[in-house]
Amino acid sequence: MKVIVGLGNPGPEYDATRHNVGWWAVDRLAYDWDFGPFVRDGRAVVSEGRVGDEPVRLVKPTTYVNKSGQALRSFTGLDVFDPSEDLLVVVDDAALDVGRVRFRPQGSPGGHNGLKSVSGALRSDHYARLRIGVGTKPEGMDLADWVLSPMPEEDEEVVVGLLPELTRGVETWIREGIEAAMSRFNR
Repeated sequence: MKVIVGLGNPGPEYDATRHNVGWWAVDRLAYDWDFGPFVRDGRAVVSEGRVGDEPVRLVKPTTYVNKSGQALRSFTGLDVFDPSEDLLVVVDDAALDVGRVRFRPQGSPGGHNGLKSVSGALRSDHYARLRIGVGTKPEGMDLADWVLSPMPEEDEEVVVGLLPELTRGVETWIREGIEAAMSRFNR
């Protein structure tokens, strides 16, 4: 089973923030793949289905971004789940311009508290991630304030416009692996 985790914060006050683009992407995957509604499962809401022959679980942690790893604890002891092959974490990236996309096979959290939490829960940085650029913070602004602020309409339109292409990128990751997704979709 492939597990795709979109990081974000619960609550309507966070819906339009930069930190929630991981949820936006996972919501779009559920829509594009005609998965059922998200239902509560421990510290997350999940939706499941198949992409081709592959079973896929979409996960939106409800723990707030900085504690996202708690939603993965149920996977860590499973013999059939190998995070380095079966997990893709979708996150906002405040070091990338709006509209930039980076699939990565592994790496450090790079200052992202959600990725720090996931890495801590897994005790490893060896899992794929999809970083979606939300724009670099203005000089003098606190990073937390930046990622928790709503995106301007023009930036939101750019990110929402990327979502169909990201669905194709994630499908490539599922079927062909991270290297194929990186070579075709990173920009």
